[in-house]
Amino acid sequence: MCQFDIATEDFNPTIFYSSKKKMFTDYHYHDHDHPEITYILSGKGKYYVNGTIYEVEAGDVIICNPGVKHHNIVINEKEPTVEVFIGFSDFQFKNMPPNSIVLQNGACIMHTSGELRQEISKLCWEMVEEQEANKVGKYFMLKSLLMKMLLLIMRELLEDESVEKQKSCNFESYNKNYVVKKIITYLNENYDSKISLDKIAKNMYLSPVYISKIFKEETGESPINYLIKIRLEKAREVLVSGDGGSIKQIANAVGYDDVYHFSKLFKKYYGISPLYYRKSMEQQKG
Repeated sequence: MCQFDIATEDFNPTIFYSSKKKMFTDYHYHDHDHPEITYILSGKGKYYVNGTIYEVEAGDVIICNPGVKHHNIVINEKEPTVEVFIGFSDFQFKNMPPNSIVLQNGACIMHTSGELRQEISKLCWEMVEEQEANKVGKYFMLKSLLMKMLLLIMRELLEDESVEKQKSCNFESYNKNYVVKKIITYLNENYDSKISLDKIAKNMYLSPVYISKIFKEETGESPINYLIKIRLEKAREVLVSGDGGSIKQIANAVGYDDVYHFSKLFKKYYGISPLYYRKSMEQQKG
C-alpha cells in the first residue's frame, strides 16, 4: 500500500498566481496562508526557511506550506537566480494535511535531476509562456500545468524505500546517463541541421553549462565535439559509397555551410582531406 495517495475529489487545486522573476534583491521574511512552490530555473542562491538557511540552484524545488516563513538570499547580483513562483490551494493528498506537501524528513527543498528536472523545467516555461500570451482559457491551462507538476512531485515521493536505498548510490549517474543518451539521440537525428550548445540546451530544457558538464563526464568530450565526430563519420560513409556529389554538397548534407571549414575538420580527424580520401577509395575499388 502506498504511503500517499490521491483522492479524486480532493485534487482540484485553485491556482492564485504564477510568475517568473530574476532575483536581484532579498525579499522580506514572510509567509502565506496557502502553499507556494518556487522552482529555480537558473543560477545559485540561498533560501532562509523557518530559521534555517538552504543553498539552492537550478533544478531545485522549494516547497513552503501555509505558515512557513521564508525569503530568498541573493549571493551573486551579477548572475542572480531566475525563479518561478506558484501559489495555489484547495487540494489534499491522503495521509498529508490539507493544502500541504510533506517531503521526507521534514525537508522543504526537493533536488531534481534528469527526466524529472526536464519535465518540471518544461512545465514552468510553459506557465511563463501562457502568462505572457494571455489567451482565452489561461487560468485552466495554468491549472492543468500545476496539476501535472504536483503529480510529478508526488510520484517522486511515492518511490518505495528499497528503491530509494538502491538509488542512493547510483541515482545521479543514472539520470546523467539518461540526459546524455537523449542528447546523443538528438545529435544523431539532427546532425544535418544548424546545432549550437544553446539550441541543445533549449531542446532539453536544461542550462548549457549543466549539459556541457554532464556530457563530458559521461562521454569524455563536449557535445559539439561529439557532433563533429557524427558529422564527419556520416561524410566519410558518403565518400566511401561514392554517391554524395561534390565535396561542397557532402559538406552541406552533414550540416556545414563552409566547405573549407569542413575540409579542415575532416583532415584534422582523418589525416587526409575529403577530396584525397575519395580518390583513395576510388583507387582501392578500381
